[in-house]
Amino acid sequence: MIAKVKALTKSKFVRNVAIVATGTAGAQAITVAFAPLITRLYGPEAFGMLGTFMAILGVLTPVAALTYPIAIVLPKSDVDAISLAKLSAVLALAVALITALVMLVGGEWIALALSLEAVAGFLLLIPVAMVFSAYQQILTQWLIRKKQFKITARVAVFQTLVVNSAKAGVGWFHPVGAALVVITVIGLASHALLLWTGMKGRTEAHPRPQDERTGSTRELAKHHRDFPMYRAPQVALNALSQSLPVLMLASFFGPAAAGFYSLGKMVLGVPVTLIAKSVGDVFYPSVTKEINAGRSVFWLIGKATLGLAAIGAIPFISLIAFGPWIFSLIFGSEWSNAGEYAQWLALWLFFGFINIPSVAAVPALDLQSWLLFYEIVSTGAKLIALMIGFFVFDSDIVAVALMCVSGVFSYSLLIMKVLSKSHIGIRYEKAS
Repeated sequence: MIAKVKALTKSKFVRNVAIVATGTAGAQAITVAFAPLITRLYGPEAFGMLGTFMAILGVLTPVAALTYPIAIVLPKSDVDAISLAKLSAVLALAVALITALVMLVGGEWIALALSLEAVAGFLLLIPVAMVFSAYQQILTQWLIRKKQFKITARVAVFQTLVVNSAKAGVGWFHPVGAALVVITVIGLASHALLLWTGMKGRTEAHPRPQDERTGSTRELAKHHRDFPMYRAPQVALNALSQSLPVLMLASFFGPAAAGFYSLGKMVLGVPVTLIAKSVGDVFYPSVTKEINAGRSVFWLIGKATLGLAAIGAIPFISLIAFGPWIFSLIFGSEWSNAGEYAQWLALWLFFGFINIPSVAAVPALDLQSWLLFYEIVSTGAKLIALMIGFFVFDSDIVAVALMCVSGVFSYSLLIMKVLSKSHIGIRYEKAS
Protein backbone atom coordinates (compact mmCIF):
# COMPACT_ATOMS: atom_id res chain seq x y z
CA MET A 1 0.00 0.00 0.00
CA ILE A 2 2.80 2.40 0.95
CA ALA A 3 4.61 1.53 -2.27
CA LYS A 4 1.48 2.37 -4.28
CA VAL A 5 1.14 5.72 -2.51
CA LYS A 6 4.80 6.53 -3.22
CA ALA A 7 4.35 5.56 -6.86
CA LEU A 8 1.27 7.76 -7.06
CA THR A 9 3.11 10.77 -5.66
CA LYS A 10 5.85 10.28 -8.26
CA SER A 11 3.33 10.28 -11.10
CA LYS A 12 3.79 13.34 -13.31
CA PHE A 13 0.05 13.46 -13.96
CA VAL A 14 -0.73 13.49 -10.23
CA ARG A 15 1.91 16.15 -9.55
CA ASN A 16 0.52 18.37 -12.28
CA VAL A 17 -3.02 17.93 -10.96
CA ALA A 18 -1.76 18.82 -7.48
CA ILE A 19 -0.09 22.01 -8.76
CA VAL A 20 -3.19 23.18 -10.61
CA ALA A 21 -5.42 22.10 -7.71
CA THR A 22 -3.33 24.07 -5.22
CA GLY A 23 -3.61 27.24 -7.27
CA THR A 24 -7.28 26.82 -8.02
CA ALA A 25 -8.06 25.81 -4.44
CA GLY A 26 -6.19 28.83 -3.16
CA ALA A 27 -8.13 31.13 -5.48
CA GLN A 28 -11.45 29.55 -4.56
CA ALA A 29 -10.62 29.62 -0.85
CA ILE A 30 -9.94 33.36 -1.13
CA THR A 31 -13.29 33.89 -2.89
CA VAL A 32 -15.16 31.92 -0.23
CA ALA A 33 -13.32 33.69 2.60
CA PHE A 34 -14.30 37.11 1.24
CA ALA A 35 -17.87 36.09 0.34
CA PRO A 36 -19.49 36.59 3.81
CA LEU A 37 -18.06 40.12 3.98
CA ILE A 38 -18.88 41.05 0.38
CA THR A 39 -22.46 39.71 0.58
CA ARG A 40 -23.11 41.77 3.72
CA LEU A 41 -21.68 44.89 2.07
CA TYR A 42 -23.47 44.72 -1.27
CA GLY A 43 -26.71 42.74 -0.84
CA PRO A 44 -28.74 40.58 -3.29
CA GLU A 45 -29.57 43.32 -5.84
CA ALA A 46 -25.93 44.30 -6.38
CA PHE A 47 -24.98 40.64 -6.75
CA GLY A 48 -27.85 40.25 -9.20
CA MET A 49 -26.49 43.08 -11.34
CA LEU A 50 -23.04 41.48 -11.45
CA GLY A 51 -24.57 38.06 -12.11
CA THR A 52 -26.61 39.42 -15.03
CA PHE A 53 -23.57 41.16 -16.53
CA MET A 54 -21.48 37.99 -16.22
CA ALA A 55 -24.31 35.90 -17.71
CA ILE A 56 -24.35 38.07 -20.85
CA LEU A 57 -20.54 38.02 -21.01
CA GLY A 58 -20.50 34.25 -20.54
CA VAL A 59 -22.69 33.73 -23.60
CA LEU A 60 -20.69 36.07 -25.86
CA THR A 61 -17.12 35.24 -24.81
CA PRO A 62 -16.96 31.75 -26.45
CA VAL A 63 -17.91 33.34 -29.78
CA ALA A 64 -15.06 35.87 -29.60
CA ALA A 65 -12.21 33.57 -30.71
CA LEU A 66 -14.48 30.80 -32.08
CA THR A 67 -12.90 28.39 -29.53
CA TYR A 68 -9.66 28.23 -31.54
CA PRO A 69 -7.72 28.72 -28.26
CA ILE A 70 -8.75 25.20 -27.21
CA ALA A 71 -6.95 23.86 -30.30
CA ILE A 72 -3.63 25.41 -29.24
CA VAL A 73 -2.80 22.27 -27.24
CA LEU A 74 -3.18 19.92 -30.22
CA PRO A 75 -0.45 20.63 -32.84
CA LYS A 76 2.90 18.87 -32.51
CA SER A 77 4.75 21.99 -33.65
CA ASP A 78 4.97 25.03 -31.38
CA VAL A 79 5.09 27.23 -34.47
CA ASP A 80 1.68 25.95 -35.56
CA ALA A 81 0.34 26.45 -32.04
CA ILE A 82 1.54 30.07 -32.11
CA SER A 83 -0.25 30.58 -35.42
CA LEU A 84 -3.47 29.37 -33.82
CA ALA A 85 -2.88 31.71 -30.86
CA LYS A 86 -2.40 34.70 -33.17
CA LEU A 87 -5.50 33.73 -35.15
CA SER A 88 -7.48 33.54 -31.90
CA ALA A 89 -6.27 36.97 -30.79
CA VAL A 90 -7.22 38.64 -34.09
CA LEU A 91 -10.65 36.97 -34.13
CA ALA A 92 -11.34 38.03 -30.55
CA LEU A 93 -10.55 41.66 -31.31
CA ALA A 94 -12.66 41.66 -34.50
CA VAL A 95 -15.70 40.06 -32.84
CA ALA A 96 -15.42 42.44 -29.86
CA LEU A 97 -15.44 45.45 -32.21
CA ILE A 98 -18.58 44.15 -33.92
CA THR A 99 -20.18 43.60 -30.51
CA ALA A 100 -19.27 47.14 -29.45
CA LEU A 101 -20.97 48.51 -32.57
CA VAL A 102 -24.12 46.50 -31.83
CA MET A 103 -24.15 47.73 -28.23
CA LEU A 104 -23.71 51.34 -29.33
CA VAL A 105 -26.57 51.16 -31.80
CA GLY A 106 -29.06 48.93 -30.01
CA GLY A 107 -27.83 48.29 -26.47
CA GLU A 108 -30.60 50.19 -24.70
CA TRP A 109 -33.28 48.58 -26.87
CA ILE A 110 -31.86 45.10 -26.15
CA ALA A 111 -31.83 45.75 -22.39
CA LEU A 112 -35.40 47.08 -22.51
CA ALA A 113 -36.68 44.18 -24.62
CA LEU A 114 -35.20 41.64 -22.20
CA SER A 115 -36.25 43.60 -19.08
CA LEU A 116 -32.60 43.92 -18.08
CA GLU A 117 -32.50 47.67 -17.56
CA ALA A 118 -30.28 47.21 -14.49
CA VAL A 119 -27.24 46.50 -16.69
CA ALA A 120 -28.07 48.83 -19.60
CA GLY A 121 -25.39 51.29 -18.52
CA PHE A 122 -22.66 48.64 -18.58
CA LEU A 123 -23.28 46.97 -21.93
CA LEU A 124 -20.32 48.76 -23.55
CA LEU A 125 -18.03 47.07 -21.03
CA ILE A 126 -18.99 43.68 -22.45
CA PRO A 127 -16.83 43.86 -25.63
CA VAL A 128 -13.91 45.08 -23.51
CA ALA A 129 -14.35 42.14 -21.15
CA MET A 130 -14.68 39.78 -24.14
CA VAL A 131 -11.21 40.71 -25.39
CA PHE A 132 -9.59 40.26 -21.98
CA SER A 133 -11.36 36.93 -21.43
CA ALA A 134 -10.29 35.62 -24.83
CA TYR A 135 -6.66 36.68 -24.32
CA GLN A 136 -6.68 35.06 -20.89
CA GLN A 137 -7.87 31.80 -22.45
CA ILE A 138 -5.25 31.98 -25.23
CA LEU A 139 -2.42 32.44 -22.73
CA THR A 140 -3.79 29.74 -20.44
CA GLN A 141 -4.00 27.18 -23.26
CA TRP A 142 -0.44 27.97 -24.33
CA LEU A 143 0.82 27.48 -20.77
CA ILE A 144 -1.14 24.21 -20.56
CA ARG A 145 0.52 23.11 -23.80
CA LYS A 146 3.94 23.86 -22.29
CA LYS A 147 2.89 22.21 -19.01
CA GLN A 148 3.64 25.42 -17.07
CA PHE A 149 0.95 24.77 -14.49
CA LYS A 150 2.80 26.65 -11.73
CA ILE A 151 2.39 29.93 -13.59
CA THR A 152 -1.37 29.55 -14.02
CA ALA A 153 -1.72 28.46 -10.39
CA ARG A 154 0.22 31.41 -8.95
CA VAL A 155 -1.55 33.92 -11.16
CA ALA A 156 -4.97 32.55 -10.18
CA VAL A 157 -4.25 32.99 -6.47
CA PHE A 158 -2.74 36.47 -6.73
CA GLN A 159 -5.38 37.83 -9.11
CA THR A 160 -8.25 36.50 -6.99
CA LEU A 161 -6.78 38.05 -3.84
CA VAL A 162 -6.43 41.46 -5.50
CA VAL A 163 -9.93 41.43 -7.05
CA ASN A 164 -11.70 40.36 -3.87
CA SER A 165 -9.73 42.84 -1.79
CA ALA A 166 -10.83 45.56 -4.20
CA LYS A 167 -14.48 44.49 -3.97
CA ALA A 168 -14.35 44.54 -0.17
CA GLY A 169 -12.46 47.84 -0.01
CA VAL A 170 -14.75 49.66 -2.43
CA GLY A 171 -17.79 48.09 -0.75
CA TRP A 172 -17.10 49.95 2.49
CA PHE A 173 -17.58 53.28 0.71
CA HIS A 174 -19.67 52.61 -2.39
CA PRO A 175 -21.53 49.25 -2.15
CA VAL A 176 -23.34 49.23 -5.50
CA GLY A 177 -23.54 46.74 -8.35
CA ALA A 178 -21.66 49.08 -10.68
CA ALA A 179 -18.56 48.75 -8.51
CA LEU A 180 -18.69 44.95 -8.71
CA VAL A 181 -19.00 45.06 -12.51
CA VAL A 182 -16.12 47.49 -13.06
CA ILE A 183 -13.79 45.66 -10.65
CA THR A 184 -14.58 42.35 -12.35
CA VAL A 185 -13.65 43.72 -15.79
CA ILE A 186 -10.40 45.17 -14.44
CA GLY A 187 -9.73 41.77 -12.88
CA LEU A 188 -10.03 40.05 -16.26
CA ALA A 189 -7.49 42.46 -17.74
CA SER A 190 -5.05 41.94 -14.87
CA HIS A 191 -5.35 38.16 -15.15
CA ALA A 192 -4.35 38.21 -18.82
CA LEU A 193 -1.47 40.61 -18.12
CA LEU A 194 -0.13 38.48 -15.27
CA LEU A 195 -0.22 35.32 -17.42
CA TRP A 196 1.70 37.13 -20.17
CA THR A 197 4.30 38.36 -17.70
CA GLY A 198 4.72 34.88 -16.23
CA MET A 199 5.09 33.31 -19.66
CA LYS A 200 7.71 35.80 -20.86
CA GLY A 201 9.75 35.30 -17.71
CA ARG A 202 10.07 31.52 -18.02
CA THR A 203 12.22 29.94 -20.73
CA GLU A 204 10.32 26.63 -20.62
CA ALA A 205 7.18 28.48 -21.69
CA HIS A 206 8.83 29.78 -24.86
CA PRO A 207 8.37 28.04 -28.24
CA ARG A 208 10.85 25.31 -29.21
CA PRO A 209 13.29 26.87 -31.71
CA GLN A 210 13.71 23.63 -33.67
CA ASP A 211 10.00 23.32 -34.51
CA GLU A 212 8.90 24.03 -38.06
CA ARG A 213 5.67 25.31 -39.55
CA THR A 214 3.63 22.55 -41.19
CA GLY A 215 1.03 24.81 -42.77
CA SER A 216 -0.13 28.38 -43.19
CA THR A 217 -2.47 30.00 -40.69
CA ARG A 218 -5.29 29.61 -43.22
CA GLU A 219 -4.54 25.90 -43.58
CA LEU A 220 -4.40 25.42 -39.81
CA ALA A 221 -7.68 27.28 -39.38
CA LYS A 222 -9.27 25.06 -42.02
CA HIS A 223 -7.82 21.88 -40.53
CA HIS A 224 -9.20 22.75 -37.09
CA ARG A 225 -12.50 24.00 -38.48
CA ASP A 226 -14.47 21.62 -36.27
CA PHE A 227 -13.78 24.05 -33.40
CA PRO A 228 -15.61 27.06 -34.90
CA MET A 229 -18.16 24.82 -36.64
CA TYR A 230 -19.08 22.63 -33.68
CA ARG A 231 -17.25 23.52 -30.48
CA ALA A 232 -17.91 27.29 -30.58
CA PRO A 233 -21.70 26.91 -30.97
CA GLN A 234 -21.66 24.15 -28.35
CA VAL A 235 -19.73 26.25 -25.83
CA ALA A 236 -21.95 29.26 -26.54
CA LEU A 237 -25.07 27.14 -26.07
CA ASN A 238 -23.65 25.68 -22.88
CA ALA A 239 -22.93 29.19 -21.61
CA LEU A 240 -26.45 30.22 -22.60
CA SER A 241 -27.90 27.28 -20.68
CA GLN A 242 -25.80 28.29 -17.65
CA SER A 243 -26.81 31.95 -18.01
CA LEU A 244 -30.51 31.44 -18.76
CA PRO A 245 -31.54 31.12 -15.09
CA VAL A 246 -29.83 34.39 -14.15
CA LEU A 247 -31.23 36.28 -17.13
CA MET A 248 -34.76 34.90 -16.70
CA LEU A 249 -34.78 35.37 -12.93
CA ALA A 250 -33.63 38.97 -13.39
CA SER A 251 -36.23 39.55 -16.09
CA PHE A 252 -39.23 37.96 -14.33
CA PHE A 253 -38.46 38.33 -10.62
CA GLY A 254 -35.95 41.19 -10.43
CA PRO A 255 -32.22 41.55 -9.69
CA ALA A 256 -32.54 40.23 -6.11
CA ALA A 257 -33.68 36.80 -7.39
CA ALA A 258 -30.77 36.81 -9.82
CA GLY A 259 -28.51 37.65 -6.87
CA PHE A 260 -29.76 34.68 -4.85
CA TYR A 261 -29.09 32.35 -7.77
CA SER A 262 -25.69 33.90 -8.50
CA LEU A 263 -24.50 33.43 -4.92
CA GLY A 264 -25.75 29.85 -4.80
CA LYS A 265 -24.04 29.06 -8.09
CA MET A 266 -20.83 30.77 -7.00
CA VAL A 267 -20.57 28.85 -3.73
CA LEU A 268 -21.43 25.51 -5.29
CA GLY A 269 -19.13 26.27 -8.19
CA VAL A 270 -16.12 26.19 -5.84
CA PRO A 271 -15.59 22.40 -5.90
CA VAL A 272 -16.73 22.13 -9.52
CA THR A 273 -14.34 24.85 -10.71
CA LEU A 274 -11.52 23.50 -8.58
CA ILE A 275 -11.68 19.99 -9.97
CA ALA A 276 -12.61 21.07 -13.50
CA LYS A 277 -9.54 23.29 -13.68
CA SER A 278 -7.23 20.84 -11.95
CA VAL A 279 -8.29 17.60 -13.61
CA GLY A 280 -9.51 19.05 -16.91
CA ASP A 281 -6.33 20.97 -17.75
CA VAL A 282 -4.12 17.95 -17.04
CA PHE A 283 -6.57 15.27 -18.24
CA TYR A 284 -7.03 16.83 -21.71
CA PRO A 285 -3.42 16.39 -22.95
CA SER A 286 -3.14 13.02 -21.18
CA VAL A 287 -6.22 11.51 -22.80
CA THR A 288 -5.17 12.99 -26.15
CA LYS A 289 -1.80 11.25 -25.86
CA GLU A 290 -3.45 7.89 -25.14
CA ILE A 291 -5.82 8.22 -28.08
CA ASN A 292 -2.99 9.31 -30.37
CA ALA A 293 -1.30 6.03 -29.44
CA GLY A 294 -4.44 4.12 -30.48
CA ARG A 295 -5.32 2.98 -26.97
CA SER A 296 -8.78 2.81 -25.39
CA VAL A 297 -9.40 5.42 -22.69
CA PHE A 298 -12.57 3.83 -21.28
CA TRP A 299 -11.07 2.89 -17.94
CA LEU A 300 -9.13 6.13 -17.67
CA ILE A 301 -12.33 8.17 -18.01
CA GLY A 302 -14.43 5.72 -15.98
CA LYS A 303 -12.09 5.66 -12.98
CA ALA A 304 -11.77 9.44 -13.00
CA THR A 305 -15.58 9.78 -13.05
CA LEU A 306 -16.09 7.36 -10.15
CA GLY A 307 -13.30 9.02 -8.19
CA LEU A 308 -14.97 12.41 -8.51
CA ALA A 309 -18.30 10.91 -7.44
CA ALA A 310 -16.69 9.62 -4.24
CA ILE A 311 -15.02 12.98 -3.55
CA GLY A 312 -18.17 15.04 -4.13
CA ALA A 313 -20.78 12.89 -2.39
CA ILE A 314 -20.53 14.27 1.17
CA PRO A 315 -20.30 18.04 0.46
CA PHE A 316 -23.06 18.02 -2.14
CA ILE A 317 -25.41 15.89 -0.01
CA SER A 318 -24.81 18.24 2.93
CA LEU A 319 -25.92 21.23 0.85
CA ILE A 320 -28.98 19.38 -0.41
CA ALA A 321 -29.99 18.66 3.19
CA PHE A 322 -29.07 21.93 4.95
CA GLY A 323 -28.80 24.60 2.23
CA PRO A 324 -30.97 27.40 3.74
CA TRP A 325 -29.49 27.03 7.22
CA ILE A 326 -25.90 27.02 5.92
CA PHE A 327 -26.42 30.11 3.75
CA SER A 328 -28.20 32.06 6.50
CA LEU A 329 -25.43 31.25 8.96
CA ILE A 330 -22.54 32.17 6.66
CA PHE A 331 -23.89 35.00 4.51
CA GLY A 332 -26.64 36.51 6.66
CA SER A 333 -30.38 35.95 7.06
CA GLU A 334 -31.27 37.90 3.88
CA TRP A 335 -29.55 35.16 1.86
CA SER A 336 -31.76 32.29 3.08
CA ASN A 337 -33.47 32.13 -0.33
CA ALA A 338 -30.09 31.51 -1.93
CA GLY A 339 -29.85 28.40 0.26
CA GLU A 340 -33.15 27.12 -1.15
CA TYR A 341 -31.79 27.56 -4.65
CA ALA A 342 -28.58 25.82 -3.56
CA GLN A 343 -30.45 22.67 -2.51
CA TRP A 344 -31.48 22.06 -6.12
CA LEU A 345 -28.29 23.43 -7.62
CA ALA A 346 -26.29 20.93 -5.56
CA LEU A 347 -28.11 18.03 -7.21
CA TRP A 348 -27.49 19.41 -10.70
CA LEU A 349 -23.87 20.46 -10.15
CA PHE A 350 -22.94 17.12 -8.60
CA PHE A 351 -23.51 15.55 -12.00
CA GLY A 352 -21.67 18.46 -13.61
CA PHE A 353 -18.84 17.70 -11.19
CA ILE A 354 -18.50 14.05 -12.19
CA ASN A 355 -18.74 14.68 -15.94
CA ILE A 356 -15.52 16.75 -16.00
CA PRO A 357 -13.37 13.90 -17.44
CA SER A 358 -15.99 13.26 -20.13
CA VAL A 359 -16.05 16.90 -21.23
CA ALA A 360 -12.24 17.04 -21.27
CA ALA A 361 -12.12 13.97 -23.54
CA VAL A 362 -14.59 15.30 -26.14
CA PRO A 363 -12.08 16.99 -28.53
CA ALA A 364 -9.70 14.02 -28.54
CA LEU A 365 -12.58 11.58 -29.16
CA ASP A 366 -13.76 13.73 -32.08
CA LEU A 367 -17.22 14.19 -30.56
CA GLN A 368 -17.50 17.90 -31.30
CA SER A 369 -20.47 17.61 -33.68
CA TRP A 370 -22.34 15.30 -31.31
CA LEU A 371 -21.66 17.66 -28.41
CA LEU A 372 -23.21 20.51 -30.38
CA PHE A 373 -26.38 18.47 -30.94
CA TYR A 374 -26.39 17.49 -27.27
CA GLU A 375 -26.04 21.11 -26.20
CA ILE A 376 -28.95 22.20 -28.40
CA VAL A 377 -31.22 19.55 -26.89
CA SER A 378 -30.11 20.09 -23.27
CA THR A 379 -30.39 23.88 -23.55
CA GLY A 380 -33.87 23.53 -25.02
CA ALA A 381 -34.86 21.22 -22.17
CA LYS A 382 -33.61 23.70 -19.55
CA LEU A 383 -35.42 26.56 -21.27
CA ILE A 384 -38.69 24.61 -21.28
CA ALA A 385 -38.21 23.69 -17.61
CA LEU A 386 -37.61 27.33 -16.65
CA MET A 387 -40.62 28.54 -18.63
CA ILE A 388 -42.89 25.95 -16.98
CA GLY A 389 -41.70 27.17 -13.58
CA PHE A 390 -42.25 30.81 -14.47
CA PHE A 391 -45.49 30.69 -16.48
CA VAL A 392 -47.28 27.64 -15.01
CA PHE A 393 -46.22 27.77 -11.36
CA ASP A 394 -45.14 31.44 -11.13
CA SER A 395 -42.39 30.34 -8.75
CA ASP A 396 -38.68 31.00 -8.97
CA ILE A 397 -37.95 27.97 -6.74
CA VAL A 398 -39.98 25.58 -8.92
CA ALA A 399 -38.34 26.98 -12.05
CA VAL A 400 -34.85 26.38 -10.64
CA ALA A 401 -35.83 22.90 -9.41
CA LEU A 402 -37.19 21.79 -12.80
CA MET A 403 -34.14 23.16 -14.58
CA CYS A 404 -31.78 21.30 -12.24
CA VAL A 405 -33.58 17.98 -12.73
CA SER A 406 -33.33 18.51 -16.48
CA GLY A 407 -29.61 19.16 -16.08
CA VAL A 408 -29.12 15.90 -14.17
CA PHE A 409 -30.52 13.88 -17.08
CA SER A 410 -28.44 15.85 -19.61
CA TYR A 411 -25.15 15.34 -17.78
CA SER A 412 -25.89 11.62 -17.34
CA LEU A 413 -26.45 11.26 -21.08
CA LEU A 414 -23.15 13.01 -21.84
CA ILE A 415 -21.18 10.70 -19.56
CA MET A 416 -22.74 7.58 -21.09
CA LYS A 417 -22.02 8.77 -24.65
CA VAL A 418 -18.36 9.55 -23.96
CA LEU A 419 -17.79 6.25 -22.17
CA SER A 420 -19.40 4.41 -25.07
CA LYS A 421 -17.16 6.17 -27.61
CA SER A 422 -14.01 5.77 -25.49
CA HIS A 423 -14.29 1.98 -25.50
CA ILE A 424 -12.52 1.91 -28.84
CA GLY A 425 -9.04 3.34 -29.30
CA ILE A 426 -9.29 6.16 -31.83
CA ARG A 427 -6.29 7.88 -33.25
CA TYR A 428 -6.78 11.62 -33.20
CA GLU A 429 -5.15 12.76 -36.41
CA LYS A 430 -5.29 16.51 -36.34
CA ALA A 431 -2.67 18.34 -38.36
CA SER A 432 0.33 19.48 -36.43
